[in-house]
Formats: sequence, C-alpha cells, structure tokens
Amino acid sequence: MDAVVVLVLSLCCLLLLSLWRQSSERAKLPPGPTPLPVLGNFFQIDVKNISQCLSNFSKVYGPVFTLYLGMQPTVVLHGYEAVKEALVDHGEEFAGRGSFPISERINKGLGIVFSNGNRWKEIRRFTLTTLRNLGMGKRNLEDRVQEEAQCLVEELRKTNGSPCDPTFILSCAPCNVICSTVFQNRFDYKDQDFLNLMEKLDENIRILSSPWMQESHNQQSEFTLENLAVTLFDLFSAGTETTSTTLRYALLLLLKHPDVTAKVQEEIHRVVGRNRSPCMRDRSHMPYTDAMIHEVQRFINLVPTSVPHAVTCDVKFRNYIIPKGTTIITSLSSVLNDSKEFPNPEIFDPGHFLDKNGNFRKSDYFMPFSTGKRICAGEGLARMELFLFLTTILQNFKLKSLVKTKDIDTTPVLNGLASLPPQYQLCFIPV
Repeated sequence: MDAVVVLVLSLCCLLLLSLWRQSSERAKLPPGPTPLPVLGNFFQIDVKNISQCLSNFSKVYGPVFTLYLGMQPTVVLHGYEAVKEALVDHGEEFAGRGSFPISERINKGLGIVFSNGNRWKEIRRFTLTTLRNLGMGKRNLEDRVQEEAQCLVEELRKTNGSPCDPTFILSCAPCNVICSTVFQNRFDYKDQDFLNLMEKLDENIRILSSPWMQESHNQQSEFTLENLAVTLFDLFSAGTETTSTTLRYALLLLLKHPDVTAKVQEEIHRVVGRNRSPCMRDRSHMPYTDAMIHEVQRFINLVPTSVPHAVTCDVKFRNYIIPKGTTIITSLSSVLNDSKEFPNPEIFDPGHFLDKNGNFRKSDYFMPFSTGKRICAGEGLARMELFLFLTTILQNFKLKSLVKTKDIDTTPVLNGLASLPPQYQLCFIPV
C-alpha cells in the first residue's frame, strides 16, 4: 500500500479516536469551548494574557469550565466561590499537583512544590516541622529578618542617592534570610559563594545528581538526598523570587503613587520613629502600611493562575464528574480582582483593605498565597519579610523617580505563570 495512503489513514484514525475520546469525556465534564482534535483549545487561548482570557471564557461558560490543552482536559475554577468550594470545602480531593511539564523535567516530581500523594504529605510535614525548629514563627526568625533589613539599608546607602536598579539587592535580602535559617549563617552580598547561589537560582539550575547514601535505595522512604535537595531548591527558589519580585513591584507602585508613600512614611515615623528598627508588633498599630502591603499583593497578582492542582480521585463537583488526575487551574486573579469585594480593582488603592474608620480590614478574597491544603508553606515568612523590609527601607529613605509620575509604567512585562514588573531605576535618598 502506498505510504501516503497509510499516513492519511493513520491520521484519520487518530483524529477519529481523538474526537471520540473528547466527546465521551466532555459529556460529564463542565462545559467549555469546543476543542479541535489533538490541538484542543490551543488557538483559542491568549497566552500573553491568560487571566483576561479565562475571564472571558467564564462569562460564556460560567465559573467552572473545561479547556483542552492538547488532548488533555483541564478544569478551570473562576471566582471566589468556585475556588473556595474546591480548595477549602473539598480540600483533600483537590490537593493533587497538576501537570507542569517544565517542572517535571527539572524537579522529577520531587520536592514540596510539584510532588504528589504520600511523598508530598511527608515532605511538607517534614519541611514545616524543620522550619519551625529552625525558628519559623518564632522571635529569633524575626531577629534574622530585622538584621537582614539593616544590611539591606546599608547596601542601599552605598548607592549614595544615585540611580540604581534595585533588582539584585532586593533578591539578596530574602535569599539571605533563607540562608540564615537553613545554614544558620548569612552572607555578605559580595561573597562569591552567595553570588554563585544567586546566579544559579536566577538560571534555574539543574537538580543535583542522584544521592549516594543507602537511603536512596529504600523505595519506601521519601527522604533521599535528591528529594531533600529538590525541597531545598524549592525553598530557595520560591522564598527568594516571589518575595523579591513583590518588593520590586512595591517600590515601583510607591514611586507611581507618592501620596500613598507619604502616608506610609508618616505612619512609620509616628509609630516607630527613627531610633529603632520596625518590628512585627508595630504592624497592628500601622493599619495604613499593612493595607498598602496587602494592596500591593492584590494589585500585582503575582501568580495569576497559581500552580496547577489535580484531583486525587474521581470527584462530583457542582453536578459534574471530574476524573482522577484531571488538572485544575485556579484563577487567583479572578478572586483578587473581584469588583464586589474590591471596588475599582484595576486601581491601586490601600483603601481596599481599610474600613470607614481607617482600621485594617481583613478579606477572605485575599489569596496571593492560594488557599487550602496547597497554600504556600512560606506564607508567614513572606508576610514578615514584606513588612519589615518595606518599613525599614521607607524609614531610612525617600524614593525618587527618574521620570515623571505619569510616565511610570506598572504594566507587567510578563503575565504567564508569574507577573513580572518592568525594569526601572530609582534613587534612595537618605532621610
């Protein structure tokens, strides 16, 4: 038989198989746009603005809908009610980690972020217990962050008020907190070992080679050197990049909104003064500063669709059947930008977290760290770092932009897995 005929017949069979498979799956799954054979909904998804694309789909198909990324169905949860119902009310069933090809190649399903099942439970339990033993949530961790905040200030003083890009310095500070917690030692920002670590984090280094201890041959144990190495990599990567990006975005927004900056600095000088370092006890007396930091996290929408989840078993959810292993995408941006909870969500306004009397207002819609069983393990540390680093910087410096306020662009340069701010320079003027 002619090779071309065989090829055509094979393709036809593949297309028919794909159509049959999709039609049988779609009968029980939530509704969604009709997928193409093999390619799925690829051409209907705007990869440059995933959040807006998902929002548009939700207007047509509702808060729970299905997209096909290739031949595999992915269920999308859009809006607070759907996200809470899945990740909190059905937390165990939605606690799996969804498919993420790049991470699977790098992390091999190890570590705390991208692992699944019993491995994830054991490593997460071990990580949280170890971090608590090393000071997480205790006074000595706050001391480390305060110490690093002062070192950060000293590095910024060395700029002598000259224009600088704060990216590197703001990355060093949270990374050093992880170093001081894990290694019980911080590093000078010019230390070659520290610079090597920063470079490798920035380049998304390859995972360390397979371990050599006996432990690695025990298939029943998750505590191999390789798994622990990946877990450590997860801590450094997540604990450094997310906090440093938020800090960098915060300074850009404060440059864009000098009225907000002035109110924050007035509160810092009134509550903390100039002769001591800010501490976590101050936060309850600084509602506007606390609201500003929350608004930064809400507004920048750092991880718009979170990291993919997966269902751990066949789940009946809102009268749909979601098969075990199905990838779940949670649109955190739809929660953080809910116009009923946050009026005019496209505007940066700390008032979103203040009541009519100027007191700090908590919101269940504040989910920058996600929610449920897969909530960020380092949330407490991140909150502490953001408060202490930002208040210490603003206690010691005025922020001076190199361009007019109206010309400052806060639009993210990337808006896929993470929203990254544009590069910029500013001057730190000592006060």
